[in-house]
Amino acid sequence: MAACGLDFGTSNTTLGIGSGGVPSLVPLEGAHRTLPSAIFFAPGRDAEIGRAAIEAYVEGTPGRLMRALKSVLGSALVEESTPVGRERIRFRDVIARYLTAVKARAEAETGLSLDAVVHGRPVHFVDDDPAADRKAEDTLRQIAESIGFRHVRFQFEPIAAALDYERTVTGEEIALIADIGGGTSDFSIVRLSPERHRREDRADDILANDGVRIGGTDFDRTLSLGAVMPLLGLGSPMKRGDLAVPNAYFHDLATWSSINRLYNAKTLREIDEVVRDAARPDLVTRLRRVVEAERGHSLAMAVEGAKIATSDSGQGQVDLGWVEPDLSAGVDRPRLAAHTEDLARRMAQRIGRCLDQAGLTADRIDALFLTGGSTGLPHVRAALTASVPGARVVDGDTFGSVGLGLTLEAARLA
Repeated sequence: MAACGLDFGTSNTTLGIGSGGVPSLVPLEGAHRTLPSAIFFAPGRDAEIGRAAIEAYVEGTPGRLMRALKSVLGSALVEESTPVGRERIRFRDVIARYLTAVKARAEAETGLSLDAVVHGRPVHFVDDDPAADRKAEDTLRQIAESIGFRHVRFQFEPIAAALDYERTVTGEEIALIADIGGGTSDFSIVRLSPERHRREDRADDILANDGVRIGGTDFDRTLSLGAVMPLLGLGSPMKRGDLAVPNAYFHDLATWSSINRLYNAKTLREIDEVVRDAARPDLVTRLRRVVEAERGHSLAMAVEGAKIATSDSGQGQVDLGWVEPDLSAGVDRPRLAAHTEDLARRMAQRIGRCLDQAGLTADRIDALFLTGGSTGLPHVRAALTASVPGARVVDGDTFGSVGLGLTLEAARLA
């Protein structure tokens, strides 16, 4: 039986296999070990995935781009269909097509026929809704089985990250694992040691597990609504002064999984009516240009890029010159923090819940292990470290720790 660890993330996907007890991530796109969780459907062509999907969209190839595919799990949207050319495809079948391509690439790269998988999953697909959470896992299991995995197991993503980190520890310690991904933030408190690492049953070492459906795409969405969408008319008045421009269009446009909902003739007609009745029709006309050109994902990627640039260098720019000459939105760290500080605060609150669940005080945590792209945001990192101020901060493989941990567990199935 050939087993793999599969981290199907909101933003990126990895797949790993173990050889001689050493886990490694399989290159899924050229030399890249990470594959953007994106798929592009173009008329008359096979679907593109990953970077190639994004490039096809950016280059203006006619078709439909979908990103943040994982975010529909646990919602009613997963059973709904979306128009792709002349057909309609259910979102769960879109996920299946994407994961089929991932599996095929890994098998071609390794020469193995993969029939077993340890799938990563967030602590909560859906906050405070156990039934929806179970349904999300069941859906992902069904998809995995439908694409050829005969043996499917799940592991919490922060636990997988803990297994990766545990390979480096030299003595016993209690670690808080923070996995801040594209769609969720997950936390686990785990007792680790070289001796415990050899055990198959680690249930007694997991002291707490919690999470919240907040991740990198939520930071993108909130930043977009705060810094960019007002330039397209969000919050501006209608001619009837006690009303504002309807905000639903802007919320869909700022949310990766909802962007494609706007691309239809009915929405364009509605926006035309808003333009007619708006006190600032020039602003809403910008919104119409984005929707008519089906460039919502271009806008979302520009916001994401500005967020990353701001995190790295202190400043970023959302270039909107393609909407209107010389139009742009500047972002700096104080502005990014102002728009998204509530998200960071809610993440840190989950750490408090984890400590309560484990029956521990913050000073009992020896190490804070950080993984996931959003741990690079300075105000997020500050909120997390302030929750356990005495802990040693360890930076994991930002996009690979979860996949490597899942692969370690998968090796036990082989």
